[in-house]
Amino acid sequence: MLKNIPAILNADVLYALRAMGHGDTLAIVDTNFPAESVARHCVIESPARVDGVGIGGVVDAVLQLFPLEAAARMEVMGEPDTIPPAQADALEAIARHAPDLDGVRGVERFQFYDEAKRAFAVIQTGERRFYGCVLFTKGVIAPDEA
Repeated sequence: MLKNIPAILNADVLYALRAMGHGDTLAIVDTNFPAESVARHCVIESPARVDGVGIGGVVDAVLQLFPLEAAARMEVMGEPDTIPPAQADALEAIARHAPDLDGVRGVERFQFYDEAKRAFAVIQTGERRFYGCVLFTKGVIAPDEA
């Protein structure tokens, strides 16, 4: 056990977050997402799993450690402006941890799959509500002030 690290972030997730560099993409996806087949295309070739925790909880935990530069969400097919409940939870956590972020871009479902295949890593949550999928681009941590 470690101090000041959310307990739901297991060793696989922590490794992925630490190994990523500026500009790398992280896919955080729901339980229905084809995580295994998509992750085979990623730098880390198998998904890290956070079973039993919804997208909002995972996003909240990740963003306690992860410098967020940009974010995207999977659009609902035929309703690109609809924000389903799972995404609302994720967007709430994003707003809390990255209030200066310049919006969250919508991505058509099949385009989202393609973008996720170019991610550094995939984290699969226990989210069972539909469209609980986001992409994060890692930002930078500024140097300490002298």
